[in-house]
Amino acid sequence: MKIIPMILITASFLTLVVSNDSIAHSNENKKQRIYPENSGAETDAGKAIIEFHKALKLGHKKKARSLLDDNVIIFEGGGVEKSADEYANHHMLADMKYLAKIKTEVLTHNVKIVGDMAYSMSQTKSTGQVKGKYINSEGMESMVLQKNNNKWKIVHIHWSN
Repeated sequence: MKIIPMILITASFLTLVVSNDSIAHSNENKKQRIYPENSGAETDAGKAIIEFHKALKLGHKKKARSLLDDNVIIFEGGGVEKSADEYANHHMLADMKYLAKIKTEVLTHNVKIVGDMAYSMSQTKSTGQVKGKYINSEGMESMVLQKNNNKWKIVHIHWSN
């Protein structure tokens, strides 16, 4: 796998304008993201992204880990995690605890597939209360996925707010 070209692809697509989106909530603890028609969310790559978000939100560590490539590179908060195991054993649980307590609204989202590679870009708004502090922030996410053996795996994530 060639990590540098994937990172360059991700950086290139961050400058694109993405489509409008909305979110629906079934209840406070189990939020379901609703993606618009033609956003790419209906593709197998898009479904893998949705499954990953859902697994993090619901605290399903094993499921979230299974959607990451072993050599995933994750940029978050000025840091980098260089494998799925590093993320799973370091930052994933904190992300899950945080996401369980907040409401996330998808503002924009777009998935594009180019051969056996896909990229996703989204903007979100998060609100809620964590450890007595009210959260009201906007975030951005980009992902790169690669298809191997007919399965999409996340090979790069960049989260920022």
